[in-house]
Amino acid sequence: MYDEPLLEERVDSLESILGRFIVQTDTSLNRLSREMQDFKKEMSDFKKEMSDFKKEMSDFKDEMRQDRRMMNRQWGDLANKMGTIVEDIVAPAVRPVITKYFDCEVTDFMISRKRKNKPLNLAGEFDVIAVSDDRVFAVETKSSPNAEYLYKFIDKIEIFKQLFPEYGGKQTVPIFASLRFDEELIQLASVKHIYVLAYREWDYMDILNFEEVNAEKVRSEK
Repeated sequence: MYDEPLLEERVDSLESILGRFIVQTDTSLNRLSREMQDFKKEMSDFKKEMSDFKKEMSDFKDEMRQDRRMMNRQWGDLANKMGTIVEDIVAPAVRPVITKYFDCEVTDFMISRKRKNKPLNLAGEFDVIAVSDDRVFAVETKSSPNAEYLYKFIDKIEIFKQLFPEYGGKQTVPIFASLRFDEELIQLASVKHIYVLAYREWDYMDILNFEEVNAEKVRSEK
Protein backbone atom coordinates (compact mmCIF):
# COMPACT_ATOMS: atom_id res chain seq x y z
CA MET A 1 0.00 0.00 0.00
CA TYR A 2 1.04 3.54 -0.69
CA ASP A 3 2.21 5.73 2.14
CA GLU A 4 -0.67 8.24 2.46
CA PRO A 5 1.49 11.24 3.54
CA LEU A 6 3.87 10.56 0.65
CA LEU A 7 0.96 10.20 -1.77
CA GLU A 8 -0.57 13.48 -0.59
CA GLU A 9 2.81 15.18 -0.97
CA ARG A 10 3.11 13.93 -4.52
CA VAL A 11 -0.44 15.03 -5.35
CA ASP A 12 0.27 18.48 -3.93
CA SER A 13 3.45 18.64 -5.97
CA LEU A 14 1.62 17.67 -9.16
CA GLU A 15 -1.08 20.25 -8.46
CA SER A 16 1.58 22.87 -7.94
CA ILE A 17 3.36 21.91 -11.16
CA LEU A 18 0.08 21.86 -13.03
CA GLY A 19 -0.84 25.25 -11.63
CA ARG A 20 2.48 26.77 -12.67
CA PHE A 21 2.06 25.17 -16.13
CA ILE A 22 -1.41 26.67 -16.48
CA VAL A 23 -0.14 30.09 -15.40
CA GLN A 24 2.84 29.92 -17.74
CA THR A 25 0.69 28.68 -20.61
CA ASP A 26 -1.84 31.42 -20.02
CA THR A 27 0.96 34.00 -19.91
CA SER A 28 2.46 32.62 -23.13
CA LEU A 29 -0.91 32.62 -24.85
CA ASN A 30 -1.55 36.20 -23.77
CA ARG A 31 1.89 37.24 -25.01
CA LEU A 32 1.33 35.38 -28.29
CA SER A 33 -2.07 37.04 -28.66
CA ARG A 34 -0.50 40.48 -28.14
CA GLU A 35 2.26 39.65 -30.61
CA MET A 36 -0.30 38.51 -33.17
CA GLN A 37 -2.28 41.69 -32.66
CA ASP A 38 0.89 43.73 -33.10
CA PHE A 39 1.74 41.72 -36.20
CA LYS A 40 -1.73 42.26 -37.65
CA LYS A 41 -1.42 45.98 -36.99
CA GLU A 42 2.00 46.06 -38.64
CA MET A 43 0.62 44.19 -41.65
CA SER A 44 -2.33 46.56 -41.79
CA ASP A 45 0.04 49.54 -41.68
CA PHE A 46 2.23 47.90 -44.33
CA LYS A 47 -0.76 47.31 -46.61
CA LYS A 48 -1.80 50.93 -46.17
CA GLU A 49 1.72 52.09 -46.98
CA MET A 50 1.76 49.87 -50.08
CA SER A 51 -1.64 51.19 -51.11
CA ASP A 52 -0.42 54.76 -50.67
CA PHE A 53 2.74 53.91 -52.62
CA LYS A 54 0.73 52.38 -55.48
CA LYS A 55 -1.48 55.46 -55.58
CA GLU A 56 1.57 57.71 -55.65
CA MET A 57 3.07 55.63 -58.48
CA SER A 58 -0.22 55.75 -60.37
CA ASP A 59 -0.39 59.52 -59.93
CA PHE A 60 3.25 59.78 -61.04
CA LYS A 61 2.56 57.70 -64.15
CA ASP A 62 -0.46 59.86 -64.94
CA GLU A 63 1.65 62.98 -64.59
CA MET A 64 4.36 61.49 -66.80
CA ARG A 65 1.77 60.50 -69.39
CA GLN A 66 0.30 64.00 -69.35
CA ASP A 67 3.79 65.51 -69.68
CA ARG A 68 4.56 63.19 -72.61
CA ARG A 69 1.30 64.08 -74.32
CA MET A 70 1.99 67.77 -73.85
CA MET A 71 5.53 67.35 -75.16
CA ASN A 72 4.30 65.39 -78.18
CA ARG A 73 1.72 68.05 -78.93
CA GLN A 74 4.29 70.84 -78.67
CA TRP A 75 6.81 68.87 -80.70
CA GLY A 76 4.15 68.25 -83.34
CA ASP A 77 3.25 71.93 -83.50
CA LEU A 78 6.93 72.85 -83.88
CA ALA A 79 7.51 70.23 -86.60
CA ASN A 80 4.39 71.48 -88.35
CA LYS A 81 5.66 75.05 -88.34
CA MET A 82 9.11 74.02 -89.53
CA GLY A 83 7.80 71.60 -92.13
CA THR A 84 9.65 68.63 -90.65
CA ILE A 85 6.71 66.35 -89.77
CA VAL A 86 7.90 63.63 -92.15
CA GLU A 87 11.49 63.54 -90.92
CA ASP A 88 10.88 64.17 -87.20
CA ILE A 89 7.60 62.39 -86.48
CA VAL A 90 6.22 60.21 -89.29
CA ALA A 91 9.36 58.51 -90.60
CA PRO A 92 10.59 57.31 -87.17
CA ALA A 93 7.15 55.79 -86.51
CA VAL A 94 6.81 53.87 -89.78
CA ARG A 95 9.16 50.97 -89.02
CA PRO A 96 7.69 50.18 -85.56
CA VAL A 97 4.08 50.19 -86.78
CA ILE A 98 4.94 48.01 -89.78
CA THR A 99 6.60 45.50 -87.48
CA LYS A 100 3.72 45.69 -85.00
CA TYR A 101 0.80 45.38 -87.41
CA PHE A 102 2.18 43.58 -90.46
CA ASP A 103 4.76 41.34 -88.81
CA CYS A 104 7.43 41.93 -91.45
CA GLU A 105 10.95 43.35 -91.61
CA VAL A 106 11.67 46.55 -93.53
CA THR A 107 14.54 45.85 -95.93
CA ASP A 108 14.60 49.22 -97.71
CA PHE A 109 13.53 52.63 -96.43
CA MET A 110 13.32 55.92 -98.32
CA ILE A 111 12.26 59.42 -97.29
CA SER A 112 11.06 62.11 -99.73
CA ARG A 113 11.62 59.79 -102.69
CA LYS A 114 11.19 61.45 -106.10
CA ARG A 115 10.91 59.77 -109.49
CA LYS A 116 10.07 60.80 -113.05
CA ASN A 117 9.07 58.75 -116.05
CA LYS A 118 9.31 60.86 -119.19
CA PRO A 119 7.81 58.30 -121.60
CA LEU A 120 4.74 58.08 -119.34
CA ASN A 121 4.86 61.79 -118.58
CA LEU A 122 4.58 61.01 -114.90
CA ALA A 123 6.37 62.39 -111.82
CA GLY A 124 5.84 62.01 -108.13
CA GLU A 125 7.33 62.53 -104.70
CA PHE A 126 6.51 60.15 -101.87
CA ASP A 127 7.11 61.07 -98.24
CA VAL A 128 8.09 57.58 -97.08
CA ILE A 129 8.54 54.30 -98.95
CA ALA A 130 9.21 51.20 -96.86
CA VAL A 131 9.87 47.86 -98.54
CA SER A 132 9.58 44.35 -97.09
CA ASP A 133 9.80 40.92 -98.72
CA ASP A 134 6.18 40.86 -99.88
CA ARG A 135 4.90 44.42 -99.36
CA VAL A 136 5.73 48.00 -100.21
CA PHE A 137 4.34 50.73 -97.94
CA ALA A 138 3.66 54.13 -99.51
CA VAL A 139 3.18 56.88 -96.90
CA GLU A 140 1.64 60.26 -97.63
CA THR A 141 1.80 62.98 -94.94
CA LYS A 142 -0.39 66.07 -94.60
CA SER A 143 -0.26 68.60 -91.76
CA SER A 144 -3.98 69.37 -92.20
CA PRO A 145 -5.56 66.23 -93.67
CA ASN A 146 -8.99 66.31 -95.27
CA ALA A 147 -11.14 64.28 -97.67
CA GLU A 148 -9.73 66.04 -100.73
CA TYR A 149 -6.17 65.10 -99.80
CA LEU A 150 -7.30 61.55 -99.14
CA TYR A 151 -8.78 61.16 -102.63
CA LYS A 152 -5.67 62.71 -104.16
CA PHE A 153 -3.58 60.15 -102.28
CA ILE A 154 -5.72 57.33 -103.69
CA ASP A 155 -4.99 58.61 -107.20
CA LYS A 156 -1.33 59.01 -106.28
CA ILE A 157 -1.10 55.32 -105.35
CA GLU A 158 -1.83 54.40 -108.97
CA ILE A 159 0.92 56.78 -110.08
CA PHE A 160 3.23 55.16 -107.55
CA LYS A 161 2.65 51.73 -109.06
CA GLN A 162 3.55 53.05 -112.50
CA LEU A 163 6.63 54.93 -111.33
CA PHE A 164 7.97 51.98 -109.33
CA PRO A 165 7.29 48.91 -111.49
CA GLU A 166 10.06 47.03 -109.64
CA TYR A 167 7.57 46.56 -106.78
CA GLY A 168 4.91 45.08 -109.05
CA GLY A 169 5.20 41.69 -107.39
CA LYS A 170 4.55 43.12 -103.94
CA GLN A 171 1.33 44.19 -102.26
CA THR A 172 1.10 47.99 -102.11
CA VAL A 173 -0.02 49.23 -98.70
CA PRO A 174 -1.10 52.90 -98.57
CA ILE A 175 -0.74 54.81 -95.29
CA PHE A 176 -2.08 58.33 -94.79
CA ALA A 177 -0.19 60.11 -91.98
CA SER A 178 -0.56 63.25 -89.91
CA LEU A 179 -0.47 64.44 -86.31
CA ARG A 180 -4.20 63.83 -85.82
CA PHE A 181 -7.33 62.96 -87.80
CA ASP A 182 -11.01 63.74 -87.43
CA GLU A 183 -13.13 60.66 -86.79
CA GLU A 184 -15.13 61.18 -90.00
CA LEU A 185 -11.94 61.20 -92.07
CA ILE A 186 -10.72 58.03 -90.34
CA GLN A 187 -14.00 56.32 -91.23
CA LEU A 188 -13.71 57.45 -94.86
CA ALA A 189 -10.11 56.22 -95.05
CA SER A 190 -11.22 52.85 -93.66
CA VAL A 191 -13.89 52.48 -96.35
CA LYS A 192 -11.25 53.31 -98.99
CA HIS A 193 -8.83 50.74 -97.50
CA ILE A 194 -6.33 53.41 -96.46
CA TYR A 195 -4.52 52.98 -93.15
CA VAL A 196 -4.28 56.10 -90.98
CA LEU A 197 -1.14 56.87 -88.97
CA ALA A 198 -1.29 59.54 -86.26
CA TYR A 199 -0.89 60.18 -82.56
CA ARG A 200 -3.14 58.07 -80.36
CA GLU A 201 -4.41 60.61 -77.81
CA TRP A 202 -1.03 62.37 -78.22
CA ASP A 203 0.55 59.37 -76.50
CA TYR A 204 2.37 57.68 -79.38
CA MET A 205 2.16 57.32 -83.17
CA ASP A 206 -0.04 54.42 -84.17
CA ILE A 207 -2.28 53.09 -86.93
CA LEU A 208 -5.74 54.17 -85.80
CA ASN A 209 -7.91 52.03 -88.09
CA PHE A 210 -6.07 48.76 -88.67
CA GLU A 211 -8.99 46.49 -87.72
CA GLU A 212 -11.51 48.68 -89.55
CA VAL A 213 -9.57 48.59 -92.83
CA ASN A 214 -9.17 44.83 -92.65
CA ALA A 215 -12.88 44.43 -91.93
CA GLU A 216 -13.74 46.60 -94.96
CA LYS A 217 -11.42 44.50 -97.13
CA VAL A 218 -13.20 41.32 -96.03
CA ARG A 219 -16.62 42.84 -96.77
CA SER A 220 -15.54 44.03 -100.22
CA GLU A 221 -14.27 40.54 -101.11
CA LYS A 222 -17.60 38.87 -100.37
